[in-house]
Amino acid sequence: MEKQKQEIRQLCSSFRLSAIGSDLEEIIAEAEKDNLGFVQFTLRLLKNEANHRQSKDEIRRTKAAGVPRNNNLDLYQTERNGLKSERLAQLRELNWIDQLFNIVLMGPSGTGKTALAAGLCMDAVKAGYKAYFRTMDDILNTLKTRDFVKSQMVEYKKLLKANLIVLDDIMLFPLEKNLAVAFFNFINQIYEHTSIVITTNKKPTEWAKMLDDEVIATALLDRLLFRCEVINLTGESYRMENRKTFFEASN
Repeated sequence: MEKQKQEIRQLCSSFRLSAIGSDLEEIIAEAEKDNLGFVQFTLRLLKNEANHRQSKDEIRRTKAAGVPRNNNLDLYQTERNGLKSERLAQLRELNWIDQLFNIVLMGPSGTGKTALAAGLCMDAVKAGYKAYFRTMDDILNTLKTRDFVKSQMVEYKKLLKANLIVLDDIMLFPLEKNLAVAFFNFINQIYEHTSIVITTNKKPTEWAKMLDDEVIATALLDRLLFRCEVINLTGESYRMENRKTFFEASN
């Protein structure tokens, strides 16, 4: 019996069925205990492998997504910023990703824009979507360096195949003309097959000033807002209300 088990493990290794190979003893013991037939036993083996691969894939996609730690929307406090709980629930259904809708989260600093965007990104990862959370600086750095930094070209190609991209803190600072053009070209490449979530404290009407080009700003907004929900978040800054001080911690 042991010789046969070892042969099974070797075959599993050859066919890259790592979960079956590593969990073989446990699965056999459970099968004997439950008096499983051949078909049921085979099904349990394959389900074990499938669950293992699904778990590994989610871990890989979560790492690639780059989502901030504060991403659990079960803990999101909608009453703080005017977002109705019903609307949050609808957003979490993620139907808008399949429909290629964009989401613009707009409001002052500290009103939960990034936390909401990160949570939606994490929900999308768990649902099996290729979803990525990137700051505006991340995107601009990729666009600037992709032609001579291999890892950035890999990142760029990965983003082009995304189902969802979160762009955090867009238009926080003015862009140089060459970066504005590069950013527009990037959006132009993805907007027809990728949903985009944007967080910003600038109204779309202010984007022309940030881009220093009304034509580019108009073309960019045309692509982003064509199929889009604009959500205004209000209220006081969560960070300022809950700010930490060294002196309080020392007492």
